[in-house]
Amino acid sequence: MFTGIIEDLGTVKKINKTQITVETKLDDINIGDSICVSGICLTVSDLASSRVHEFTADISEETLKKTNLGELKIGSIINLERALKSDGKLGGHFVTGHIDGTGKILKIKKSGNSEIWQFSIPENLSKYIAEKGSVAIDGISLTVAEKKTNSFSTAIIPHTLNNTTLKEKKNGDTVNLETDILAKYVLQQKEKNKITLETLKKAGFYD
Repeated sequence: MFTGIIEDLGTVKKINKTQITVETKLDDINIGDSICVSGICLTVSDLASSRVHEFTADISEETLKKTNLGELKIGSIINLERALKSDGKLGGHFVTGHIDGTGKILKIKKSGNSEIWQFSIPENLSKYIAEKGSVAIDGISLTVAEKKTNSFSTAIIPHTLNNTTLKEKKNGDTVNLETDILAKYVLQQKEKNKITLETLKKAGFYD
């Protein structure tokens, strides 16, 4: 489990269809650890020598299909976050690292000291997006400011812009999307326990 608070900007040193090697300033990384790489939960499979902070993680075919990982190249900057410890602070929201799909940056505009970013969202994910709710974009915990049919907007403060990969992004770029896990559970329960006229009749409340 992660929080969506980015700890470091890593650099891709090697990447192919099965593995990615990343240079990072983060320490306390061990083989078997979960690392959130631009929103994607990957497992550390190898470490470089102690002189260089580098780790390697395996990539599945499904991950390549469902995320923007295949667009990365050597030198690309990525968001990194280590898994939340039991005594850690939940500064953002619960992020699983399991990407729901990808979206596109539609518009970026200034709003005082901040910026308003508009993203497209696949139709099947739209129901999980709510104004004032949480969403993870490339692993960054953000709050939805406005929702439309197939898009949503969020305010990006200077600190977030300067300390994440958003500073490298532009209109048209692809981003990884993970909707709020709590919203998923709530909607699943509502659909599972959906009350209709027929269920009321069967329960004897209506005839």
